[in-house]
Amino acid sequence: MLQNSPKIGHSSHVVTLDVRPQLLDTLSALRDRVDAARFPLPLAGAPRARANREELLAQLDDYLLPRLREPDAPLLAVIGGSTGAGKSTLVNSLVGRRVSEAGVLRPTTRTPVLVCHPEDHHWFSSMRVLPDLTRVWVPEQEAGDDLLLTGGNHARVLRVETADTLPRGLALLDAPDIDSLIADNRVLAARLICAADVWVMVTTAARYADAVPWHLLRTAKEYDATLVTVLDRVPHQVVSEVSRQYGALLTKAGLGDVPRFTVPELPESAWGGGLLPATAVAALRTWLVHHAQDATARQRATARTAYGLLDSLKSRLPELASAAAAQYAAALRLTSAVESAYDSEHARVRGRLQSGAVLAGDALKRWRAFPLDCTPGELLDSLVESLAALLLCSVTAADERVDEAWRREPAAGAAGLVGRDPSLENAEHRIGLAVRRWRRELEEYAEDEVRELERSIAPDAEVVAALVATTLLGGRRARNAGEGLAQRISAHGALRLRDRAGRLLTEHVDRVMHAERERRIAPLDALDVQAEPQAELIAALSVLQKER
Repeated sequence: MLQNSPKIGHSSHVVTLDVRPQLLDTLSALRDRVDAARFPLPLAGAPRARANREELLAQLDDYLLPRLREPDAPLLAVIGGSTGAGKSTLVNSLVGRRVSEAGVLRPTTRTPVLVCHPEDHHWFSSMRVLPDLTRVWVPEQEAGDDLLLTGGNHARVLRVETADTLPRGLALLDAPDIDSLIADNRVLAARLICAADVWVMVTTAARYADAVPWHLLRTAKEYDATLVTVLDRVPHQVVSEVSRQYGALLTKAGLGDVPRFTVPELPESAWGGGLLPATAVAALRTWLVHHAQDATARQRATARTAYGLLDSLKSRLPELASAAAAQYAAALRLTSAVESAYDSEHARVRGRLQSGAVLAGDALKRWRAFPLDCTPGELLDSLVESLAALLLCSVTAADERVDEAWRREPAAGAAGLVGRDPSLENAEHRIGLAVRRWRRELEEYAEDEVRELERSIAPDAEVVAALVATTLLGGRRARNAGEGLAQRISAHGALRLRDRAGRLLTEHVDRVMHAERERRIAPLDALDVQAEPQAELIAALSVLQKER
């Protein structure tokens, strides 16, 4: 349970951490709900929702859940900031030896470096925090040794070093530049900051008004995280003026009570290769050591960050739920466009079949020539071809209507929904197979009917099949086909065969239209946009609020 306490330091309130198993279970369930949310459709708010989801998962996985499970773990201070701010030099100087590569190369910090006391190594060698990063333990190295790892994927590695110059209970993490030109570095830097008990934001006299450091500061304020700022590399002659201006900006942003430390510009920091004098970082080191070793200060620092993150869920989860609802609504519109187009064309196909539209063109010519100048096989071939053409035309028309409707939907630009093969060859092949299958089954029905006749001379089964097909597909034009069928297999047999064959035709036509509709919807279904995430996120938040 998290409880409010009186104001201390730069916080408007301070909290003490009292963790119960029920709260951990509730947070774990909430974390799973966040993980299950997906935002694949390119709607206006989708990029923000995806970023918020990733950030929230990082904060839950890398900070809140590990901290609540292990409240006695060392205080983790993440040193973050923009390119060239002097983060690595600052970390090296706080430790008292070179543990992180610093220099003029940008970006220098490619592999994040975590430094802790040797007796705290077990806390960070495990997957307790940042479980996605492979641990690499580097023994203490001599000055001048190359600290950069060679080979491998630096974005997936966390280098862990130990230094007995750091007190027990304190760990420093040198993060990549938050504005790195390398995308993986930017993502990793944001992920590492999410794992911090204390955010140490480093900027310089030349860049303290830039957008990047202020984005970090506003984010820390939004989450009410324990925050420290370092104004680095400040020329001696303007220390007072720059510090005053920076303080005024912090006050204007509502961060005037954030602990602020100034590090003057020194020869050791000019090229990033040396260590700053101990006096230059003494105040910051004292603050960090105090908050790591003093039980009350440590509890306040960790609890404040945890409480701020928990409080932020009250606005962040409804925002995710709203984005999930927008995704589902868009998916429904896309699905509805497909269903409407195919339902309309399906109804048109049924109407065309009833009107005898299949018996046209070559099929009609064949029928008029039957049986003198046209064999039953040729008549069946022409009817099958005409039926396939009708179905293909309807499927093509349905797809065109879907395309037109989807062009008005931004969500239709999702990967997997665009770039559909416009060629009709595949549809023509599928429909051709289905219609030929119907013909084979129709011929089997005709053979069954002929076998049941009590006559010494039975009619040709192929002729019977051609006549019943013409009866079903020809409408009024095929009236003579019904009469010819009755003459060959009796009126009762003709009626029975026509009913069976009619049901067979309906089944095959329905199957074709349904299969083509499902084919068009399949890429959308593969995106797995469901209705549940919206309700589940809100429900998880409600349970959490009751638990607190």
